Amino acid sequence: MQIGEFVREKVLAVQEYSLLSWMALTNVFRQPFYWADLYTQADLIGFGSVPIVILTGFFTGGVLALNSATTLAQFGAKAVTGELVSLSMIKELGPVLTGLMVSGRNASGMASELGSMQVTEQIDAMRALGVDPLKKLVTPRVLSTIVMLVFLTIISDSLGTMGGGWIASTMGIDASQYFHMAYQSLRFPDILEGLVKPLLFGFIIATVGCYFGMSTRGGTQGVGRSTTQAVVVSSVLIIFSDFLISRLTIDLFGR
Repeated sequence: MQIGEFVREKVLAVQEYSLLSWMALTNVFRQPFYWADLYTQADLIGFGSVPIVILTGFFTGGVLALNSATTLAQFGAKAVTGELVSLSMIKELGPVLTGLMVSGRNASGMASELGSMQVTEQIDAMRALGVDPLKKLVTPRVLSTIVMLVFLTIISDSLGTMGGGWIASTMGIDASQYFHMAYQSLRFPDILEGLVKPLLFGFIIATVGCYFGMSTRGGTQGVGRSTTQAVVVSSVLIIFSDFLISRLTIDLFGR
């Protein structure tokens, strides 16, 4: 493949992805509203991801407290373990790890489901019947992922802080002091950053998964390829956008 053709394909892919994302958002304000699909996707994406989010958040907070307390003890600052765990979970690890877990679970699922519908011409049949596939298939997935990822992130943050408190209590740190430091250290910019990230991450996960599913070509082999690409691209975009949001928050609020 020549360089010019490669660049042309990538520019065209970005254009198609941007168009799909824009139409998915504008469809929110157009009838008909597929409430049943919205609730179904919310159940699959949100409640289906709760167990893995709980386990990931709890043990991440525990590992963070374990390593932090051990390092801070060398400087006589073991008491600030709660502050470090709280800020790290809410600002960074909670949203990012939750986004990556949901990306691996749901972006792949969206790509494979829509990809299978694409190669079996079910989406073409929907168009023939006068149903907008983007309105029916993409918009409910985008809205559900955005909303549910916020709640999943809150669960991950809470369980991570609790897991850190449990580990900290086993290392000689008073539990009340830990949670007091974890609460007192939080400021409005920290909460804002921790809630803005899952909004963007959810949008990325859903739109990338749907884009690769809707653009699947090449039969069952193409479905597998789209599934892999959806997970890789959404994970990379989550990490990249996390850096941008963190940089912007520091520039605006100084923390």
